[in-house]
Amino acid sequence: MIKIKHPALIGTVALLHTVLFSGNSTVSAQEVDLSNPDAIANYADLADPLQSDANVESSADNSLGQVTNVNQLRDVAPTDWAYEALRSLVDRYGCIAGFPNQTYRGSQALTRYEFAAGLNSCLNQIERLIASSESVSQEDLDAIQRLTQEFEAELATLGGKVDELESRTAFLEDNQFSTTTQLQGEVVFNLAEAFGDDIDSETTFSERVRLQLVSSFTGKDKLFTRLTTGNIGNSFQDETGTREGRFAFDGPGDNSITIDRLHYNFPLLNDNLKVTAMAGLAAHHFYAETFNSGLDVGGGANGALTRFGERNPIYRQGIANSSAGIGATYSFGDFVEVSGGYISPTASDPNDANGLFNGSFSALGQIAVTPIEPLKIGFTYVRGYDNEQAGLDDAGDPAGFRGSFLWGATGTNFANFRGVGVTNEPIATNSFGAQFQFDITPTISVRGWGGFTDANIINSGGNDDNGDADIWNYAGALVVSDLIKEGSMAALIVGAEPYLTSIDADGDGNDETITNDVPIHLEALYKYQLNDNISITPGLIWLATPNQDSNNDDIFIGALRTTFTF
Repeated sequence: MIKIKHPALIGTVALLHTVLFSGNSTVSAQEVDLSNPDAIANYADLADPLQSDANVESSADNSLGQVTNVNQLRDVAPTDWAYEALRSLVDRYGCIAGFPNQTYRGSQALTRYEFAAGLNSCLNQIERLIASSESVSQEDLDAIQRLTQEFEAELATLGGKVDELESRTAFLEDNQFSTTTQLQGEVVFNLAEAFGDDIDSETTFSERVRLQLVSSFTGKDKLFTRLTTGNIGNSFQDETGTREGRFAFDGPGDNSITIDRLHYNFPLLNDNLKVTAMAGLAAHHFYAETFNSGLDVGGGANGALTRFGERNPIYRQGIANSSAGIGATYSFGDFVEVSGGYISPTASDPNDANGLFNGSFSALGQIAVTPIEPLKIGFTYVRGYDNEQAGLDDAGDPAGFRGSFLWGATGTNFANFRGVGVTNEPIATNSFGAQFQFDITPTISVRGWGGFTDANIINSGGNDDNGDADIWNYAGALVVSDLIKEGSMAALIVGAEPYLTSIDADGDGNDETITNDVPIHLEALYKYQLNDNISITPGLIWLATPNQDSNNDDIFIGALRTTFTF
């Protein structure tokens, strides 16, 4: 804030105050951050600041306009120290205007930048008077010259910022992608290798690219259209012989471009109800809370390294590129949230025993409770049915994807019904999950989940008795945000990917003999946020007792992930 006391500057100050705070002015008396283009735009275009005053009538009805006599200003008295200066400016220069309520508000404060802006306007006024050969006193000219020199830096900065803003505005107008659509992109480079006594693997350098169009037609809705390509494939699944430890961002294997997400999200019922219609890559985590923020980024390359590290695998029931369906979430204030949805990987298949309602499906119901602000707790139920009649491989196992039952490429082979006597039988599942996230501080958070699935193997063994199986998974995670640098994140995840604890495959009442040792998944990573658009994430995945067999050697997967976002 500045204070001006020199008598010779009184007239100029009064003139500047008129420019800055008159009813015809477009400059507000608030702080202006010249590093913020939006602030500059508001500074240049702001309407009369007194229009929001409840005691001021509309300027259209009560506009004073040009002052011809200083006595027209009802808050300026002959006893005010600047009264004579104001009267002189009215008489000599005719550059005084009042607010719509006939006030001048001469005691209102201003910043140096506001003063500089007013000085610039004052110079223009003096130049117009000189150009028209009207009389301007030498005293005022000297004062203006001194002020111009003192505020030379501010005037130059202001002019430069305005020029920059105009240039940016012109560029955006000429190059904007769409008035309704934003383009978002993510590119990941991944340097990785799998280690172990029984692992035959080489160092790989792979990539994946996502381009997503996010369109809005009402300002509250969003249409997601995503294109994906890459060459990561199924990570090291073929080399390790298990789906455990697969990267969260794997999938594409031959750099072919696919549309792998087509969703429309929109609110209803005063925005309390949010609905998500999914025509491609339908999945429950797109609409339901998964209680693992920062690590669960929807298969992106800025969170956990692995698919298991993202979320409880029961959310992956029914997920496939071909899946379609609908999900919704309703919020009861800030404390309770209810979610429900239905998806089907056979939705687009019109053949018998397929389609949206007569084939494989997965239906979720969930309640999330926030008893205190840092703590979220969720209870989840998923009903699944897999009617996909996949062919058999040489080992007699289902060859290919088993619709709503495959755990989204996580878990042991047994948990995916490989090598346990299950062939083409339909499978119905009831999955129960409990999850929580507790943010101890703004930067330290603990999370955890557990899931149990009861699988019913329908008409197994060619008789009327159904088989059954029990599958478990659980994990805990510690996340530290803004470590070393803002935006960075360190995480430690320990748990057990889906594993089979018991199975009666043929429905004869006797459990099959299987190894059911607990497979341990340990994942450590540190995401270093280099800048707003680039992050580098070194990490290590340790799989102890892979494929739920303690006789198997441990597997280690090291990764150095670099992610570019725009």
